[in-house]
Amino acid sequence: MSVGPDGAPRSEATVAGVRLSHPDRILYAEQGITKAILADYYVAVAEVMLPHVARRPLTLVRCPTGQESKCFYQRHAGSGVPGQLKQVKIPGFDEPYLYIEDVSGLVAMVQMGVLEIHPWGVTVDRPVDPDRIIFDLDPGEGPGFDDVIAAAREIRDGLASLGLESFVKTTGGKGLHVVVPIRPGIGWQQAKAFAKDFAEALAAEAPDRFLTRIAKAERVGRIFIDYLRNDATSTAIAPYSTRARPGAPVAMPLAWDALRKGLDPRSFTVETVPARVARRKDDPWAAMLEIDQRLPDQVRR
Repeated sequence: MSVGPDGAPRSEATVAGVRLSHPDRILYAEQGITKAILADYYVAVAEVMLPHVARRPLTLVRCPTGQESKCFYQRHAGSGVPGQLKQVKIPGFDEPYLYIEDVSGLVAMVQMGVLEIHPWGVTVDRPVDPDRIIFDLDPGEGPGFDDVIAAAREIRDGLASLGLESFVKTTGGKGLHVVVPIRPGIGWQQAKAFAKDFAEALAAEAPDRFLTRIAKAERVGRIFIDYLRNDATSTAIAPYSTRARPGAPVAMPLAWDALRKGLDPRSFTVETVPARVARRKDDPWAAMLEIDQRLPDQVRR
């Protein structure tokens, strides 16, 4: 709880230069996570999170009165948006999109009641040139998380056979994201075509385990490989972002060798992730920022 010198709860607090109103407002009731606690969480992970979030168009999930209350999506500026959130005009769209530049932007989103941060796969400097391809593995009824891990490894190996290095993160739910950094310049059409071809080839090889059709009724016993996130305005949950779900879960980047049988994605939460980040020796996604790779010619359209 945020308290003043007299021990009474404070109506305001300042974190990373951002004024938080009602810092003791509960955002995750079961864990007692307040606005101030969530702001401190983002300060703790900012160094490893910002390289994947800063200066990217964002879609936000706002839950001003907490995870258990009504939430809504926001992409564009409106009343009550702090100055730490900037705007960028993207060709082909009428309204500018929001983005942040630094840790104060992360905390400003907490002030807004943001519980989920979803960046585009582009930067504001090159808003029509994707620099990441994402495969979202979403299991239907039946497959467990160990099955999702096995699927992620198959995707990693298939990409490696094409000369592409990939990275993995939990989603704050029951799935995984496999992320492929690419050199900007191919455009969304080619990025989506590659993702579609790759996903459909995997589903054709193992139709009893995978599918690429979105219908939930068909997912029983299989894992949906969602390639549709690779398009303009499509997004994926940011690494280290919280989710507006019970338990205050976090989307957690992992090293491939940490993706072991028995791993419980529910163990990555606002309460556990800062200590994990502080004690690990290496950032498993640091190399993503240094990789310069293109889609192989034989699978480009």
